[in-house]
Amino acid sequence: MPVTEINHYNLRAPRDVMHVLKDFYCNIVGLKEGPRAGFTSYGFWLYIGNNDVLHLAEYRGEGVPLTNVTTTFDHVSFTCTDMPAMEAHLKANNIAYTIRDLPIINVKQINFKDPVGNGIELNFNV
Repeated sequence: MPVTEINHYNLRAPRDVMHVLKDFYCNIVGLKEGPRAGFTSYGFWLYIGNNDVLHLAEYRGEGVPLTNVTTTFDHVSFTCTDMPAMEAHLKANNIAYTIRDLPIINVKQINFKDPVGNGIELNFNV
């Protein structure tokens, strides 16, 4: 029963924050909103090509969700192309980022945070 690939990751947030995250991941990162069939709860599925990779779900628990707790989640990573265009896009949208060069694996990375502080790593083969 080997694991063969990552299916998706899920971010749960109040509805207003979920819309901010959807817009960020679509407009800044480049994911596309797509079908979310079979669910009656409120949310979005965001895609790379035909694969849903990010699920955004409305927080429906009792009380206010904890957003200031320490977790072990650090970042999500995407493989990308055209690093100069992505850098220009991030600069045009005033997104602070850092670059990391990893010549041992022939990769350059762009790292930044989403609007709620989740890390995003974009990998570019060099």
